[in-house]
Amino acid sequence: MSWLSKVFELNRAGVNWRRAVVFLDVGLVPLIVFWAIGHEQYLLSALFGMLFTSLADPGGGFGYRASRTAGFALIGAGITALAFGIGGEAWGWLAFAAFVVTLVAGLCLTFGVHRFVNAMLLNVWFIVAVGLAFNLHHAARITNYAWAQVVAWAGGAALWILMTFVEWLIRGRQDLPQPFAEIPGDTSRKQLTPPIIVFVALRALVIAGTVALAFGLDLQYGYWIPIAAIIAMKPNLEQSTLVSAQRLSGAFIGAIAAALLLLLPASETGLRLFAMTRGLEVVALVLFVHAVGIRFLNYAVYSAAIAAGALILADLPQPSHYAAEGYRVLWTVCGAGISLLVLLLAGLLAKRTAKQPQRPT
Repeated sequence: MSWLSKVFELNRAGVNWRRAVVFLDVGLVPLIVFWAIGHEQYLLSALFGMLFTSLADPGGGFGYRASRTAGFALIGAGITALAFGIGGEAWGWLAFAAFVVTLVAGLCLTFGVHRFVNAMLLNVWFIVAVGLAFNLHHAARITNYAWAQVVAWAGGAALWILMTFVEWLIRGRQDLPQPFAEIPGDTSRKQLTPPIIVFVALRALVIAGTVALAFGLDLQYGYWIPIAAIIAMKPNLEQSTLVSAQRLSGAFIGAIAAALLLLLPASETGLRLFAMTRGLEVVALVLFVHAVGIRFLNYAVYSAAIAAGALILADLPQPSHYAAEGYRVLWTVCGAGISLLVLLLAGLLAKRTAKQPQRPT
């Protein structure tokens, strides 16, 4: 029980409901827009574009913030185009693309911790987008265009940039602090040591392997495996058993919550199905809002909110049933378990490397 209490220990100082309210106000815009035009399949791209651009916001003067967030949004648009462009291709291309994106994201550490965190955000979005693209590709009643997903991502990012401009004007054109001050802002160059390079390559192989496992074996709802794996994997070499357990617990709790919520419209049709679907989209937005507010309250709870919101929006096009919920939870356990196993192996590798005597120069 003492170990469990550590996993779910709350840091009261890490709650910031002001950020959550701002995200809710901005997030309602794409929600209402896509409701009005009847293309809710693009909502997840818009929300992730807005959420991750806010996380990448470095603060400071508006010109500096706009240039950095616009660059992040541009790279994110390219990642979105890649994910939805290959979503219907053979599993080999999906695994190869996942390997390359994850490897490049890990090597971004050489450009500083802040850029490394931004690269990890885009890495997570790529895996989620591939799962959504694969799902929409096999949904016969839904039309999906890669260019429209790119526009939705860019629109969400642009909405956040517009909001920062309005805030900058209201506050008398003064420099503003970083919205998420807890995220490292260090941009100094880092040296990639051999153990870090090995772990980055190992992480890329794991994500590519889970993608190959999910799509190569054509597992029903198998894309939950790489999504759980990328959410549960800690993106650095100095592994913490506590953080690993928090990520695993969060991914598992989020998957169970999403599975139960997706079961609600299983037997509904007509107007009730329409109302249930719109209601679940609101629930997903509320989950993202709470994730923004409690980002540093507890990492397990934060991971659960992000996982549940993403999986709800990704799976809304698919009809749900009890067998589907079983598959979803099973694949989540598999993906998170694979990540935890690799984290433990990487930790052992780091300890073994540290114990090796240094050769005299």
